[in-house]
Amino acid sequence: MLSKQHAITGLIKARIKTREQLYDAKRKAAKKFKIAMPQNSEILEALDARSDDKDRDFRKLLKKRSVRTLSGIAPVAVLTRPWPCPGKCAYCPTERDVPQSYLSNEPAVMRAIRENFDPYGQVQSRLRALEANGHEPTKIELIVIGGTWSVLPEEYKYWYIGNCFAAANDYKAQNTVHKTQTKHSAQNTNKSLPELRQWLAKEQNKNEKAKYKIIGITLETRPDYINEKELRQMRELGCTRVELGVQAIDDRILEKNRRGHGVDAIASATKRLKDFGFKVTYHIMPGLPGSTPAHDLKMFKRLFTDERFQPDQLKFYPTVVTRGSLLHRWWRAGKYKPYAASRLEKLIIACKKAVPPYVRIIRLIRDIPGESILAGNLVTNLRQVMQQRGVKCDCIRCREVRDKDLRFKIYDLRIIKYRASGGIEYFIEAVGKDKRTLYGFCRLRLPDSRCPTPRNSVSDTEKFFRGTAMIRELHVYGELVPIGKKKKIQHAGLGKKLMAEAEKIARTNGFEKILVISGIGARGYYRRLGYKLKQGYMVK
Repeated sequence: MLSKQHAITGLIKARIKTREQLYDAKRKAAKKFKIAMPQNSEILEALDARSDDKDRDFRKLLKKRSVRTLSGIAPVAVLTRPWPCPGKCAYCPTERDVPQSYLSNEPAVMRAIRENFDPYGQVQSRLRALEANGHEPTKIELIVIGGTWSVLPEEYKYWYIGNCFAAANDYKAQNTVHKTQTKHSAQNTNKSLPELRQWLAKEQNKNEKAKYKIIGITLETRPDYINEKELRQMRELGCTRVELGVQAIDDRILEKNRRGHGVDAIASATKRLKDFGFKVTYHIMPGLPGSTPAHDLKMFKRLFTDERFQPDQLKFYPTVVTRGSLLHRWWRAGKYKPYAASRLEKLIIACKKAVPPYVRIIRLIRDIPGESILAGNLVTNLRQVMQQRGVKCDCIRCREVRDKDLRFKIYDLRIIKYRASGGIEYFIEAVGKDKRTLYGFCRLRLPDSRCPTPRNSVSDTEKFFRGTAMIRELHVYGELVPIGKKKKIQHAGLGKKLMAEAEKIARTNGFEKILVISGIGARGYYRRLGYKLKQGYMVK
């Protein structure tokens, strides 16, 4: 034990600058003290007992996959248990005992299987892993995957999200016992829907003041399952972002691939989501049967020239052939041929050039292990490969400040205005003097209709939203800063200034009420800005 402590002390004093130097130093320390190679998490634990600013760069070096929290939040992906899917899509793999369209060897699926799909266990194990790798996941973006959320039983939905909140509320690093987690979840399986709703509200209230706050929830579903009832329920659960399986905006291609809905359903779902304040993410699949690279690029550009679409974020999933799909049978019969790697790369480069600065590309390639891909793109780290080749675009992810040295008082506020889904969107961004580096932004939506139309019956939902400006997203970038820690970009007052600018624009345009689609853990922030909770939104 003392040998391990001496080895770690020596590593800290060595002032190591690169990952290569770190690996070499750990190897030499292990040989010198005749111990197992020290883990990064053990060195970070020793650093926690120090308060030396000189350790800052060393901490970054020790963090595995530090990019995970450089956007200001800690993403925690959890998977629902397998459930029958209403779709019969040609490209979708079907594997026993995992949700439709997912494969058992995908990293997120493997983590879920280890926890028997228990949401409580998945959240806590992910938080432990993030902390062990040097992150401080006190601002959690919960990403619920597993296919079409909308078709799951209502009791299961409330039970699932309730357990995610409970896991965050109960979490204490280094002191969590896995058996207790599983027992906790099982205690709530037999509750009625009213009891589950009441329990969820209780856990959400706890989370407002918890150390590990869920500041956003993402759910994924199909466009043809979006309706007012579904959206109201999503807000009750705490959802702030919805991912839609769009794939293509061409009825012919959607029909050929047996998607089960057309382009009109995509446009309708997008408008409904934005009218409720949700952030909207599209899944796009270039290379589907019936398309070509030229047509894929044409559809991609149309996403940002046709106001019916205008997604806020994108996941770019080039079509690949996997076992258990109709596409697999087409490929074996010679009826389908995926794009060559060179054509796909050229297409992605052209698409990236067409992305507006108010859109974030979350992923370029789906996280499918190479051994499961029978045909199609085999470069699973394509984003990194293209970055190394100098490929850039103006999307949010390519511009965000990340871990650069910052002087956060030196920035300009810039406003991008565009039409989308029956309203006007204002993308208010704080950029550096280089006109590119993004420190933070706010999405403000002003609906076209402000006054109630003469009708015999107007729903409570319409009354609530009528004449209301909406803040659909507020995000300050830079490395995640836990509350109470030394300021970087986060907690520097930038969010407050972006909010003030949004309120000014709304007021100038004649709006008397503004609301925020706030995550549960972020409600306290908006209360300090004068907002009050009403029907699941923060209102002023």
